Amino acid sequence: MLIRFVIKIVCFFLSIKFAFADIVDVNNEQIKELSKINIPIVDIRRSSEWDQTGVVPKSILLTFFDKKGNYNFDKWYENLRLKINDGKPIILICRSGRRTKIIAEMMDKKFDNVIYNAKYGINSWIDEKLITVKPYYWSNNYLIKFMIFMINFLILL
Repeated sequence: MLIRFVIKIVCFFLSIKFAFADIVDVNNEQIKELSKINIPIVDIRRSSEWDQTGVVPKSILLTFFDKKGNYNFDKWYENLRLKINDGKPIILICRSGRRTKIIAEMMDKKFDNVIYNAKYGINSWIDEKLITVKPYYWSNNYLIKFMIFMINFLILL
């Protein structure tokens, strides 16, 4: 009798875990609603992709996969946590939703925060003629140019 009760309790808690999944596929309307309540959008594409299509306004630009498909999850996650509090829900977006699904599954195995996956990516956002903006990011190249400018400026003073 006690064993059946314990089995039922374990099954109940397992079903709750699966009923309240940490990864939620979202469409564009849901993305807009979530961003209204300050759930950050993290665009994991490469800078060349951001330049080509633009980005969703207020997106955090944080490349995950390099051009060859390589990645360093721990370094990427560390950079993410510099921009977003640990445990806070996020929306992941890429070109089509394929890469973000992979990343969401990696995150789900290690962490307990809610991950919203932009199911059809920026392609869907653009197809629906929603607003994109030019990416704003500081690469090392821009930083070096700025530092050289500042040093020259200070020398002239």
